Amino acid sequence: MEGLSMINTQMSASEKLAVDNAVNLFNKSNVQNGRKTSNELGKDDFLKLLITQLQNQDPTSPMENTEFISQMAQFSSLEQMTNMSTSFTKMASYITSSEATSTLGKTVELNVGDTTVKGTVEGATRGDAPQVIVNGMYYDMDKITAIYNQ
Repeated sequence: MEGLSMINTQMSASEKLAVDNAVNLFNKSNVQNGRKTSNELGKDDFLKLLITQLQNQDPTSPMENTEFISQMAQFSSLEQMTNMSTSFTKMASYITSSEATSTLGKTVELNVGDTTVKGTVEGATRGDAPQVIVNGMYYDMDKITAIYNQ
């Protein structure tokens, strides 16, 4: 082993400090930008609880099949309700966008604070919060109080 050079695997104090600082910075940024805390249990929390329960059960008295099936059915129901909620949100967005486009070319009355604005809808935006363009200004759909045919 005379020809081989030895590799130093020890870190100096300054190298350790630099690594610790990099790890701390990474962890802090991920905690701040990561998952937000909530008082509600979601499907991920439910699955973690179920897995933890299975890992920590007494091997001499395992969970009954009926209990396990019941908990899996609850998890499946939670998953389906979450999917339905997402679908309903998308559907509501499509309906509101469709409503905004149906006002194109019609005269509308808008309640803006203490004033009322009346004009023809010149354009409409789509998305979660669609808006109409009246007299060159953008207004939210919930500001419309009346719609008139030309």
